[in-house]
Amino acid sequence: MSTRTLARLTLAASLLCGTLHAQDAAPGVAADGSIHAGSMTLPYSSAASPEARAFFPKMLAAGSKAPPITAPIEQSRAFYDRMNTDRAQRMMAIYPVKTHRETIAGVVTDVVEPAQGISPKNRERVLINLHGGAFLWGAHSGGLVESIPIASLGRIKVISVDYRQGPEHTFPAASEDVEAVYKALLKQYKPGAIGIYGCSAGGILTGEAVARLIDRKLPAPGAIGTFCGSLVDMEGDSAYVAPLLNGAPVPDHPLHLGDLPYFKGASATDPMVFPGLSPTLLAKFPPTLLITGTRDMAMSSVIRSQTLLSQAGVATELHVWEGMWHSFFSDPDLPESRAAYETIVRFFDHHLAPK
Repeated sequence: MSTRTLARLTLAASLLCGTLHAQDAAPGVAADGSIHAGSMTLPYSSAASPEARAFFPKMLAAGSKAPPITAPIEQSRAFYDRMNTDRAQRMMAIYPVKTHRETIAGVVTDVVEPAQGISPKNRERVLINLHGGAFLWGAHSGGLVESIPIASLGRIKVISVDYRQGPEHTFPAASEDVEAVYKALLKQYKPGAIGIYGCSAGGILTGEAVARLIDRKLPAPGAIGTFCGSLVDMEGDSAYVAPLLNGAPVPDHPLHLGDLPYFKGASATDPMVFPGLSPTLLAKFPPTLLITGTRDMAMSSVIRSQTLLSQAGVATELHVWEGMWHSFFSDPDLPESRAAYETIVRFFDHHLAPK
């Protein structure tokens, strides 16, 4: 693996999990969230909440402790598991749920249900969560982080899938796991009553999994959500600008999914990898919610995905939070996070059958 690829993976992995590794040439980050790069100062967004402004430097500092991408995968998984376990514990104090592990169609999952019970209108509905983590980490604790607030606020069952990841597995292993769980749930739920959503790698996988279901003539789910990652590769303005806004040097080249171990051998022209390449395929997608932030390196790809879906005639909602970074709603204490949770709950409540 080249030095350039290692450097890109180091930045990509940290941003894909909502953290940022310290770099020797990184711009400075002030206590008020301002970024100082040479003679230039980039103030933190005045449109973001005061809580976000206070949290932003702390978030970057926490990410600086992450193992380098060259470290054994077990070290990285342990680091992010500790981070996500802390997040999940803080979430459960705000959003009470009950959870249990369950194997569905041979795939390990976490089943998350609201402590106050599933609402009557949601007893025939279910959500599938696909966690983030660069297709390298995030199993279990990362899935809980993405499921707890949605299950509690929405009073709906959420099933988070521990899909196969790299470097041990490669594409399309994760899509196969999602298909297996989805087919099992079709025995209990109508397809229109099933929603699928994910953040970062999970947002990308959501698109890939739906493309796989459509390709295999299975009924599409009732609605999906692709957050901080979607249906095309991570290119465009934000791939260059977002790192600088998060205190890192502007990269020479944007991250491509092909740089990640999971996509070794996959084709960048395959619509099963990038569904946005096929207007015919996109036309069969269900209503889609897209979420990103102005400091998210995936913002341009998410916006482009929404454009392509809209051109294909798919009902979409695009929400962009000012001043927010990749996977910002993984931290439950921000007003922006609460707003994102409420947006997700409202979208699926509107689109999933029965109504």
